[in-house]
Amino acid sequence: MNRRALPTRALGSLPALASVLVLAFGCGRGPAPPPAPSAAPSLTPQTSGTTALLQAVSAVDERVVWIGGHRGTFARTVDGGARWGAGRVPGADTLQFRDVHAVSADVAYLMSAGSGELSRIYKTTDGGRSWTLQFTNREPEGFFDCMDFWDAERGLAFSDAVGGRMFLVRTENGGARWDPVPADRLPPALPGEGGFAASGTCLVTGPGGRAWVGMGNADTARVLRTDDGGRSWSVAPTPLPGGQAAGITSIAFRDTRHGIVLGGELGKPDGRGDYVAVTDDGGRTWRPAGRPAMKGAVYGGAYLPGDGAPMVVAVGPGGIDYSPDDGTTWTSLDTLPHWGVGFASRRVGWAVGPNGRITKISFR
Repeated sequence: MNRRALPTRALGSLPALASVLVLAFGCGRGPAPPPAPSAAPSLTPQTSGTTALLQAVSAVDERVVWIGGHRGTFARTVDGGARWGAGRVPGADTLQFRDVHAVSADVAYLMSAGSGELSRIYKTTDGGRSWTLQFTNREPEGFFDCMDFWDAERGLAFSDAVGGRMFLVRTENGGARWDPVPADRLPPALPGEGGFAASGTCLVTGPGGRAWVGMGNADTARVLRTDDGGRSWSVAPTPLPGGQAAGITSIAFRDTRHGIVLGGELGKPDGRGDYVAVTDDGGRTWRPAGRPAMKGAVYGGAYLPGDGAPMVVAVGPGGIDYSPDDGTTWTSLDTLPHWGVGFASRRVGWAVGPNGRITKISFR
């Protein structure tokens, strides 16, 4: 997507609540799923140690979390956010790390977004003390938006279209080599089509080699999907608004069939509309869900992982919203701007945003 037309003001370079029903116990068929939280989550501001715009979150568990941000910045906690250590990747001070994927306390990937060679992927295996540049985009029209991994070795990264064709790269060896997906395995791109490098969540992987990409900036906001580890792809339309600087910014799946897309019209900071849609057939078809409480586009969203009620947290310049029912109804939790959100469990997650903002989200 042409974030070059929407710089830092937009996406950092594009950049009470009703009680939830407790699930009934099964009749002698094994343990019941954990109950849904009984109240809205609590928010706790944390000290990041940086003033950079923080844009992406990846949690290994409730203690180990990595964050990516602008000015070559990353942050890590190994104690659940009691203390954060922030640093910069050497030689990357001008890069915007708009996606991060954490494998462990020691191993993580950072993806920078930008035109041409500004789109890069780095990896650390020593907790951020050193970083290896694994991939540099050589396509002048390329602009990488997001990445995700199935495991520590196999992953994908997605760029805006190049020369009218979709552009993804994939690795099967922990990033030692990134290879483009052949053009004949991808559907043609619509004019102007690409992703939004908003929160590192426009691409998500799933079990069995599944993955989905939310796209925009074209007449129709579409979802790209694969069932074979990224070797071949198909595409489906969604009801989210299309057009320049509009479409899907974030996509999440809670199982192989049920997913959600979030986004909106990035050029309308006070806009409201059908900015959320859901699927129950693995992304083949999509239908509108409820309208978020926040004003403007949603930049990032995430399901609470694990069994239980399909709860979603969404973030954007308009704040933080919470849905206890798969995006049908939404309640505002905060009005401070946030860019990205990620969860370690059904109990805890983190949202990040401008000026080094980190907000811990705790469910009871």
